[in-house]
Amino acid sequence: MLLNNFSEFKYEAGIDEAGRGSLAGPVTAAAVIFDKDFNHDELNDSKKISFKKRLELKKVIQENSLAYSVAFVSPKEIDKKNILNSTFVAMHKAIENLSIKPNFILVDGNKFKRFKNIPYKCMIMGDQKYQNIAAASILAKTYRDEYMKKIDNDFPNYDWGRNKGYGTKHHIEMILKYGKTIHHRLSFKIKPKQLNLQFNQ
Repeated sequence: MLLNNFSEFKYEAGIDEAGRGSLAGPVTAAAVIFDKDFNHDELNDSKKISFKKRLELKKVIQENSLAYSVAFVSPKEIDKKNILNSTFVAMHKAIENLSIKPNFILVDGNKFKRFKNIPYKCMIMGDQKYQNIAAASILAKTYRDEYMKKIDNDFPNYDWGRNKGYGTKHHIEMILKYGKTIHHRLSFKIKPKQLNLQFNQ
């Protein structure tokens, strides 16, 4: 079982993001606050659980959290601010939109830009250690996946419903054939080395 909270603060928000390395679509961040007595055995890093289980846990998180929030930053803004700063913007938006102001922020990864004067801690592989970060990773992943499936209807050639905007072989082939769309990050370059790795598999 993952640990509940890192700190002793009453309202600790777990933060995580999804879509940071994709070629298309937004970067998405989520923030979750649980009661300190809350525990759920199945919460884990979203990448380690199935699609079906993620949807089940999404409902559990939304029904049992004290507060949760999900925020998106568009490809256009990513191109302006770069992906790292855009990730911070998405995280800050998610925190700002929480119905409860957190006393402490626990962030997955090793980088974060301080939000107001709230104390925080970065935790490498935090989504495999703390329930609030794991929950945030599940919400960020499921909300972003739903968005990518929605825009896939307008641009079916790129298969975003399956690849979620990441640089799969098929996705790169379609970019080379049809070009980039309004949902692609124009500042993300497909490097020759990446093409070789993709096409020679």
